[in-house]
Amino acid sequence: MESIKSTATPLTAKILSRMHGSPFAFPLAAAAALAMFLISESSYQQSTTTFETLVAQGTARTAMHQLLRALSDAETGERGYLLTGRADYLKPYDEGVRQVNASLGALVDYYGDNPQTDAMVKRMGEASKTKLTELAETIKVHDAGGPWRELMLSDIGREQMEIVRSTSEELLQRENVRIATTRASLFQALMLNRVGVTAMTALSLLALFMYLRQTSALNAQREEQRRLIQAERDQLELEVARRTDQLTDLARHLQTVREDERMRLARELHDELGALLTAAKLDVARLKSRLGPPTPEVAERIQHLTEALNNGIALKRRIIEDLRPSSLSNLGLVAALEILVTEWSARCEVPVERELTPVRLRPSGELTVYRLVQEALTNITKYAKAKRVQVRLTADGGIVRVSVRDDGLGFDPRAQRGTHGLLGMRYRIESENGRMTLASGVGKGTLIEAELPALAV
Repeated sequence: MESIKSTATPLTAKILSRMHGSPFAFPLAAAAALAMFLISESSYQQSTTTFETLVAQGTARTAMHQLLRALSDAETGERGYLLTGRADYLKPYDEGVRQVNASLGALVDYYGDNPQTDAMVKRMGEASKTKLTELAETIKVHDAGGPWRELMLSDIGREQMEIVRSTSEELLQRENVRIATTRASLFQALMLNRVGVTAMTALSLLALFMYLRQTSALNAQREEQRRLIQAERDQLELEVARRTDQLTDLARHLQTVREDERMRLARELHDELGALLTAAKLDVARLKSRLGPPTPEVAERIQHLTEALNNGIALKRRIIEDLRPSSLSNLGLVAALEILVTEWSARCEVPVERELTPVRLRPSGELTVYRLVQEALTNITKYAKAKRVQVRLTADGGIVRVSVRDDGLGFDPRAQRGTHGLLGMRYRIESENGRMTLASGVGKGTLIEAELPALAV
């Protein structure tokens, strides 16, 4: 306050003196304040209504997404229970059923006043309930020992899911139009407030001179608000860091569970399916030895059966290697990558330039590198249409670098959607305290590179 007094010019003091003595000063300030209050209040009321509408529309969109996710979770839980027989898979199934009912209730509350959208919500609700009924019936038949696989292979569930998806997409399109209209209304209210405030500012400047003595208090209040905002921001940053650590731990746990499940499936395939195929092959050999000289037709059938069994055994081995590469445990990372790249190159008829040097990593790190290269080669097979591929594994200064480069079609990473494989790669690398980078462009190929800390000697 003392600084303001010391810097006030004689002209300012003269203006203040005249305004304090003028009969128009207070009416002018009161009129400007009243006008600004009315404009701000009108804009506030309209903005509040608009924000409430946007929140309701956002809640409806969230409910539609939650409905689709809940149906998928219920179906995943049901499939897990049917395939494994483990009762803990029913927990996500029951949670999915509960979430479906909750989401449908929210959508009915939101769209109930509109006959057209209400009919769409009812159709989506009927399809969802039909889907849940099909899932429940399959579980019931499974528990009773009936032919549940026939129910799974039917198209009833897929047709109902398609109805839910198409209806939700139509509703989302309607909501997008409504949101655009609501936003336009909000911008109009803000523009009205802006114009009104700008018009009143000229009048308010005259009245502000009467309140210069409150500057110190306002500055103190502003500083306190800034301090509170900074404290809240720091708290939010700490919360974000904590949640990020939790998500990283969760991703690491999910990856561990996934690899354990793959190991269990690979073991069961190797022990049970391998035994069945081997026994069948031995039975064919016994039959062939006891039949004596077979006719050409019988010989051809036996040869065809033998080849089919050999193909089944080869397929079993390939599936087991995809689930849990035995070469990684028995031969090491470099040999496992060499086998993976060689088999992929022969299968896809794409030459691969490789530079694989021995590195020191934890077992989980070696598996992460193997899965990254495997996922990258899978993506190249599906999308890239590459003519050449380069795979490198090097170590430098305590850092292990792995990269996969192709000269394929490439893509725009900023416009890419649904890249769950790339996201899974990134989480796996970060869970090993590493870092992954992706460089690609349309027609420029793709480079996936990751760095992981090497195991200390």
